[in-house]
Amino acid sequence: MKIIIKCVLAAASMIAVSATTASAEIVCNGEGDCWHVRERHAYRPEFGVRVYSDDWRWADADAKRYRWREHEGRGYWRNGIWIEF
Repeated sequence: MKIIIKCVLAAASMIAVSATTASAEIVCNGEGDCWHVRERHAYRPEFGVRVYSDDWRWADADAKRYRWREHEGRGYWRNGIWIEF
């Protein structure tokens, strides 16, 4: 019984650690382009972006303002162009 309890506790702690390290965020610029990031990046104020938690959603009234523009890597959208940093 002790072995089963140890295994269950080990599995639960592995799940807890992986859940806390797997972070994602949503970033949007002033033009309404939004994309997901897997890692936290340091966006400078002059980039003109806002960072939201991964559970952020735009309101139905804002559906025409925002659009998804996914991209891999570190960077941000500006004037329809992906700028890497």
